[in-house]
Amino acid sequence: MPTVLSTKKLKLNQKSLLLNAGISLVEYDAINIDLVSFEAPKSIENAIFTSQNAIKSFVGNVHSSAVENAFCVGEKTKSLLEQNGFKVNKMSEYASELADFIVENHKNESFHFFCGNIRKDEIPSKLRENGIELKEIEVYKTKLNPKKFQRTFDAILIFSPSGVRSYCEANLQGNAAGNHIYSTMMICIGKSTANEAKKYTENVVIANTTTIESVITKTVKSLNGF
Repeated sequence: MPTVLSTKKLKLNQKSLLLNAGISLVEYDAINIDLVSFEAPKSIENAIFTSQNAIKSFVGNVHSSAVENAFCVGEKTKSLLEQNGFKVNKMSEYASELADFIVENHKNESFHFFCGNIRKDEIPSKLRENGIELKEIEVYKTKLNPKKFQRTFDAILIFSPSGVRSYCEANLQGNAAGNHIYSTMMICIGKSTANEAKKYTENVVIANTTTIESVITKTVKSLNGF
C-alpha cells in the first residue's frame, strides 16, 4: 500500500478519499497560522482576499458590511466570503489572474489587500505597476513548523509555498536548491507552490484546481496510474 505525507491535517472526509483508494496517510501541519489584530477603515470599497485565513481574521475584527465589493482567489475562499455575507465581485483560481482582471476592469478604483506576513507578490506588484491604489493590511502571520521524518513517502501533498519551505527545511538539509536530487513526487495545490517545489525536485505534479480535494484526487490518480 502506498503511503503519502500531507503537510496539512485533513478533515475526515478528505482522509477517506485517500484511504478508500488504498493509500495510507501520514499528516502534520507544516505551517501554523496566528490571527493578529489590525485596524481597518469603517468603509472599504474593494477588498482583496487570497486565503481563508485572511477572511477568518477579518470577520473577527470587522463586520462584512464594511466591504462593498470583495475580490478573491479560490473557490473555498469565495464560499467562505459568501457564508459571511460578503458580495463577491470576482473569483479567480490564481492571484495573477485576479490581478489581470482588476487592471483590465477596475483601473480607476482603490483596493485594500488583507493578507498574511508571507504573501505572494503578484497582486501588489501588478496593481502598483499600473497605478492602482493599494493598501496592504496584515491580518495573520504564517510560521513554519519544520518536522523531520525518518522515512520515505510515495508522495508529499503540499498546499502552499511556505509548506514547501517548511518540509524541505527539516527534510532536505544539505540538498542545495536547484540540484533536483529529491525524487519523491510533490503534489502541489497550485502554480506558486509548484514553482517553489521545483527548486528541489523535477517530480512535481499540480492539482487541477486550487482545492485540497483536487490535490487528493490528483494524488490518487498519480499513484494508482489512472
